[in-house]
Order: sequence, then structure tokens, then C-alpha cells
Amino acid sequence: MKGDFIWGAALPSIRVLAGDLHVSPATVAKAYQELRHRGVVESDGRRGTRVRSRPPIASRRAGLRLPVPEGVRDLSSGEPDLRWLPPLGPALHAVADMTGPPQGYASAVAMPELIDVARPRLAADGVPMAEAAITATPGTLDAIERLLNAHLRPGDAVATEDPGWANLIDLLAALDLRPIPVTIDQEGPEPESLAAALRSGARAAVITVRAQNPTGAAVSESRAAALREVLAQHHGVLLIEDDHAAELAGAPLHCLGPVTESWAFIRSASKPFGPDLRIAVVAGDEVTIARVVGRMRLGAGWVSTVLQRLLLHLWLDDDVTATVSGAAAGYARRRRALCDALSARGLAAEGATGINIWVRVPDETRTIGLLRESGYAVAPGSLFRIASPPGIRITISPLEDADIVPLAEAVAAAASLADLSSPSR
Repeated sequence: MKGDFIWGAALPSIRVLAGDLHVSPATVAKAYQELRHRGVVESDGRRGTRVRSRPPIASRRAGLRLPVPEGVRDLSSGEPDLRWLPPLGPALHAVADMTGPPQGYASAVAMPELIDVARPRLAADGVPMAEAAITATPGTLDAIERLLNAHLRPGDAVATEDPGWANLIDLLAALDLRPIPVTIDQEGPEPESLAAALRSGARAAVITVRAQNPTGAAVSESRAAALREVLAQHHGVLLIEDDHAAELAGAPLHCLGPVTESWAFIRSASKPFGPDLRIAVVAGDEVTIARVVGRMRLGAGWVSTVLQRLLLHLWLDDDVTATVSGAAAGYARRRRALCDALSARGLAAEGATGINIWVRVPDETRTIGLLRESGYAVAPGSLFRIASPPGIRITISPLEDADIVPLAEAVAAAASLADLSSPSR
């Protein structure tokens, strides 16, 4: 067999390729397995194996996340404004006074004190906690990985927002799971698209309830009701709800679960309290949470009780609460100002919640290059897209009020020049 395979191309069956190469089918099966583990190919159900429509994780990151030159404003990171994070020094001192004696392996679990405070906090936001179990994990992506591993097998399909979180798309590739794109608008996933994905065989759905990355979408009350109706027709699907921005989201929460047999709601501490605080609380049905806890024991074991106490202290500190509330208001002001400025210049900008703005452009590669020449680095939409149209993601965290208009003018000029120079024109 000679020649190259393009992205999305189907590979020969194991028996056909083994015959062509005069090797055993076991040898070809092992080679296909290695390619799947490397993220080069993916299982496509009864249709066999095909080359992934996206390149493997390592080369994609290296090729698309270009270094930011000196003097160029970095608006590509997706990080919160470090100036608006609560200082951890006082909390660390307080935790040092309350840690007590050293903890052993037997006592290192999700702390009852943390769970006791987490329950009413989640319930106050509308998360159904009456019959929910709850635990702590080392962050959102860790929780999603454990949930998918607990319920799915390699080759299974996952309904995935498109555009959606780049790290999740990479994770699915690493787990040899197949994303089925679900279109979204500013009210969240579109019900018809989710229904189509579930009818196509998706065994899990990952939905960002607010501050969706990269578009800033938030599930509205009416959209939540429509999505519940869709999910109710697929009782065996694992529903994962991602509330990564939590207190910084800038919109009310409309929880979807529990509507399927297996359900989990994840709230991370990284955005409101700092990316270095690697902890999330996960609520869900008893069986699902038990599986997460069981898999943690095979790896990390537990979230450090020092981190758990630190988060507990931050939750209960009125000054920290005020700081986070002020940050949420500041992000909202920046989002509105930038979206309005871009819309006034004829660009479709989205960003109802969170810390990012999604701008649809006709040619994202040219637009990004022209913006870098103007002094701005933004994230390419290719990192977040499966089948959706081109776009760029702008992180608003580093911006000041005075930056809004110059940035909007630069984006509008770059998009216009990129469109004029497009080969299709």
C-alpha cells in the first residue's frame, strides 16, 4: 500500500490490509491500535477506522499555538485576569492554623466539612442535591476524564459542543472517543442538533451550562427545558454538565440533570479563585460518583486536604466573595463593551458570559496573521472547531477600558482585509 491518506479518509479493513501486506491480521490490528492511541486515527463504529479529521494532539498544539512575540498583546490564553484573583496568602496562613495533625492515607478523602458547605452552595444555584452524591476531583478535565472512562469504551461517541473546549476535544482523541458535533447559539446547545447526535449513537453528552468556551454561551431557562425533553428520550446517556466559571460566569445557572440515568455536575475553583487551585466539586447520581471515587483511588487517590481546606476557607471569606463578585462585574463590562464595539463595525461577536469573545470571520488564518502584525495575538478557531464555520477567540482578561475601541478597529480591519484577499473572492 503506497501513498498518503488525507484527514477523514477511511482505512482498509484489517483483513484487507493484512492480505495486501502479507502479514497477519494481528499485526495490522496492533498497528491500528497504536495509531488510535496516538490520536492519528479513530474508530468509526461499523464503518471501520478512518484518519482523524483533526491532527494528533501534540502537533496540533505546536502548529496552532504560536509563540507570542515581544510587544504583542496576548489575548489568546483563556486565563482569568490575575489582578482580579483573590490573594491566597491570608487563606494559606489560615489553613496552616486549621490543618491539625498530619493526614494519613486512610483519612485522605473528600472532606465532610467541604461537602457540607458545597451542598447548599450548589443547591442555591438550582443544582438538584436532594439525592445527589458529591466528591472532589483535581479539576474539571480530570473529572470529565474519570466520568468518561467509567461509562464509555474506546470507539464510543460523545455529543460535543461545536465550537467547544479545545482541551475536551483533545481528551476525546486521547481516550479514542469520537466527538459528534452539536451546534450552539448564545442560549446553549441547539436541541435539534443534540437530538441528532444522540440518535447517531452518542453515549455521553458534555454541556457547558454557562461561560461556554469559546463562545460565552449560557443555557437559558427555556433552552434547559428543551434540552431536558431531548435527553429524556435517551435514558442511558451519560450527561456531564460543566460549570467551570462558577461564580465568575455572569449569568444564572439552569441545570439540566438529573434527567438521564447517569449524570454529573462539575464546578471548578480555577476561574474564580485561581488556575493554580486544582480542585473541582462533582455532584451526581450515587453510582456515577462512586465510580469517580473508585478511579481516583487507582491514580491520584484524593484531592489534597490542604487544597480542600483552602477552598473551604475561600468560600467562607466575605472579602474573597466580594473580590470574586467584583471580578464578575468587571468581566461583564469588558464583554459588553467589546461585543458592542465589534458589532458596530459589522462583525458577529458572541460573548454573553465568561472571559472570552467568539468572533466569526471569513478567513481565520489571515485574520490572525494580520492581527499579530497590528500587535494582538488571538486564538485560532481551529483549536475549538469540529465542523463549525471559522472564527477567532479573544480573551478579555488583559484588556483595560481604553483598549476596547482600538482592538475592535484592529479586528474589523484584519477581518476585512482577510476577506478581500481570500482566494474565493
